[in-house]
Amino acid sequence: MLKQIIGRTCRTSAYAFEENRVLPWIYLPLCLFHNGRAHMAPRSFFGVEDFLDDDNSRPYTYQKGKKSKNPNKHISFKQRTIAYMEPFTLDVFISKRFVSASLTHRVTSKQVAVAGTNSKDIKAVLRSRSDIPACISIGKILSERAREADVYTASYTPRERDKFEGKIRAVVQSLIDNGIDIKVYLD
Repeated sequence: MLKQIIGRTCRTSAYAFEENRVLPWIYLPLCLFHNGRAHMAPRSFFGVEDFLDDDNSRPYTYQKGKKSKNPNKHISFKQRTIAYMEPFTLDVFISKRFVSASLTHRVTSKQVAVAGTNSKDIKAVLRSRSDIPACISIGKILSERAREADVYTASYTPRERDKFEGKIRAVVQSLIDNGIDIKVYLD
C-alpha cells in the first residue's frame, strides 16, 4: 500500500544537474502522512475506507466474538472445575418414533457409550421403539456399554423443554438400577 501511495502521489521536488542530464537527487513526497496514515490513501472496493471493529483490529467481514455484558464477572471455582469433576454427561433424546441415549465426555466431547432403539440389534427385539419398556431397555443397554468403558458416574441436566418424568425418568432410573450413578440437576 505504501508503494502505491509513493508511486502515484509522490513526486521529486529537487534535482541534481550533471552535464545536460537531470538526475533525481532528493525525493520529497508531496503527500503528507498524519498519525501513521496517508491522507491520499487508495479507496477500498466499496468507495469508503474499510470498516474496522471497535478496537480497529479486524476488518468488518470477520465475525466478532461475543462480548460479555459484564467483563469483570466473577467465575466461581465450581464453574471452572465442574467439567473435570463430573466429566461425563447423559443425553437422552425421545421422539415419537424412537429413543436414544448417550454418555459424553465433557472435556473431549467424545461419546463413550451410545444406545438407541433405531439400531438393528435392538429394534428387532422390541415391540415398540418409543414406549416405556423400550426406554427401560435402552437404560439397561447403555449401562452395560458404560461399564465396559469404565464409566460409573454421570450427570444429567434436562433440556429446557423436557420435563423429568415419564420416558426420560424411565431411562435415568434404569441406568441407576443397573449400577450407573446419575446426578440429576433440576432447575
